[in-house]
Amino acid sequence: MLDSFEILTTSGVVLWSKKYAPTSPAIINSLITNVFIEERTLPGAGVADDVSAENNPPYKYDQHTCKWTTVKELGLIFVAVYRSLLHLSWIDKLVDNIKTIFVDLYGDQLRKPHTTIVKVAFDDYFDQQVRELEKTALNKDTKVAESTALRAEAPASVTQDLRDEPPPLPGILSRGASKNNYKDLTSNESTPIATPDTSRPSTPASHILTGKGGPGGKGSRRSRKAAHTPTYASSGDELVSRKGKSSKSAAPKKGRKWDADGLADEDSDTPLDYSAPTNGATSGEDEGRPGTMEEVDQASWGSKTAKGQFVLKDLDDQVNSILASAKEKKADSTATSTGIVGSSISVLGGLFRNVVGGKTLSKEDLDKAMKGMEDHLLRKNVAREAAVRLCEGVERELIGVKTGNFESVQTRIQTAMESSLRKILTPTNSLDLLREINAVTEPSTLSLQKRRPYVISIVGVNGVGKSTNLSKICFYLLQNKYKVLVVACDTFRSGAVEQLAVHVRNLKELTSREGGEVELYQKGYGKDAANVAKDAVTFAAQEGYDVVLIDTAGRRHNDQRLMSSLEKFAKFANPDKILMVGEALVGTDSVAQARNFNEAFGAGRSLDGFIISKCDTVGDMVGTLVSMVHATNVPVLFVGVGQHYQDIRTLSVKWAVEKLLSSN
Repeated sequence: MLDSFEILTTSGVVLWSKKYAPTSPAIINSLITNVFIEERTLPGAGVADDVSAENNPPYKYDQHTCKWTTVKELGLIFVAVYRSLLHLSWIDKLVDNIKTIFVDLYGDQLRKPHTTIVKVAFDDYFDQQVRELEKTALNKDTKVAESTALRAEAPASVTQDLRDEPPPLPGILSRGASKNNYKDLTSNESTPIATPDTSRPSTPASHILTGKGGPGGKGSRRSRKAAHTPTYASSGDELVSRKGKSSKSAAPKKGRKWDADGLADEDSDTPLDYSAPTNGATSGEDEGRPGTMEEVDQASWGSKTAKGQFVLKDLDDQVNSILASAKEKKADSTATSTGIVGSSISVLGGLFRNVVGGKTLSKEDLDKAMKGMEDHLLRKNVAREAAVRLCEGVERELIGVKTGNFESVQTRIQTAMESSLRKILTPTNSLDLLREINAVTEPSTLSLQKRRPYVISIVGVNGVGKSTNLSKICFYLLQNKYKVLVVACDTFRSGAVEQLAVHVRNLKELTSREGGEVELYQKGYGKDAANVAKDAVTFAAQEGYDVVLIDTAGRRHNDQRLMSSLEKFAKFANPDKILMVGEALVGTDSVAQARNFNEAFGAGRSLDGFIISKCDTVGDMVGTLVSMVHATNVPVLFVGVGQHYQDIRTLSVKWAVEKLLSSN
């Protein structure tokens, strides 16, 4: 993809550079000679003016292309180099954004007279922009490809109807694997997993939260539905009966065959149970497997406080605020110079073009605009009832307001919408998880409470990423030197215990350098999940663990039989926090999911927070956040933004508001 990026001065001093592939110095030298010294550039490109990279013609040298822009005031040149065969639609945006961020961070130093040394630490800001723009471009390309394929395959009548349907969801990024050769849990042979392409300027391909496919994946869930597994006892009445086939004990064992749908052709009633035969806490180690997990840089996903606590970053607030500020300044200068405000009108401001100045707004004046605003929110995956509540909040703010000029109306609309969104998303209680854990594990001398472990339980529907996000939270807690016990209470899905064992094994390797301890508590399959959880909490208290993380079986939110077992689970485990994992791409069904889970734990007990997974797959369609919080008044505690253990963030309300109000 991108080969290199350089920031240099017009006098030839390189202030900062990043290389992803070896490139010849002749490329940059040729650009400087021909474009900046001899000014051999295409018509329409203004080297003397600070124009965007999109307006500057690309410079080609040998097999490479350079995209560039300048800052005349500071004498800076920003250059991105990539292979000419590639079409990088996001490269112009990258160059312009990097210019904006760099000037904001280091412009004051460069403006000082007689400056000879400028300390530049710019890698994190650059990597953040590359990741964000790559994901945005990938989501757009996926939408176009899927839409084109649908139209090509569907009849004319079907194609016509597709225009009324919501846009196809972005393709989920392939869940890659790390450089490790995970050992096949069903055999004695090791199967290597494909190593990702490290030449791409994206998130490092280490600590990826997936292993080898096989028993316990989607295929085994379908197998259970097709009645290909024996009867298991689980928490509540989660039973699957099987009739018909009898065991052929005398026949020789045959290798399993998996069809195209992932269903196993079984001739035996033997359970697919590959968990360790021992009960209680296990280390999850796989003997013979070398410790090859790469170290994670703490600065890439959080920071240390003055008290030594490791706290998570929120969603790129600093970079986003820099870019937003620069965009506002540019819009203001454009409006001032041209006298036209249309260029800076947001999507919401555009809905109020018919509102004239000098009158008091009434409900009739706002009806059409409110309908347009509601449609905009629905396109962002906000559930209808949440969208209606937001629009009603904006309407209450605007009715009776006397309008001035158009700019003041637009500002008032924007402020009212942000206020309504913040009222929904801002939590009413503290979300300081570390403080709550310390209050339980290290009670003050004045408190009568005895020391005990802090218990967190993870629940949710099938396939949303409960085990994955539990592992991310565990990694976060291990950075704070806690002793964590991971409990496998999904005693129903084949492979669930082994999946957690792999995570625990990886986390032990990653945290051996940082401190903190983690162990796995499991009793295999076919056990009652509520009893396993209760025994695990007792074990953790005896062994001095700080935190207990309990994984549970996925269940359909509209299946009363499966949901009823959660009440028993909550009474037996008595968790301090019950967190539900919800997918960012689930759409309006998120309201029913959130409400059903919130009411499933019995009188006086409800959800304590949400973890919204797969936010990196939906672009700016983050309405699920609003829908789930609106339906339950339960706050969002964490947001999942990738495939790695460190890809977890706390929710930034400002970020969510910007995404929902964007016009993309």
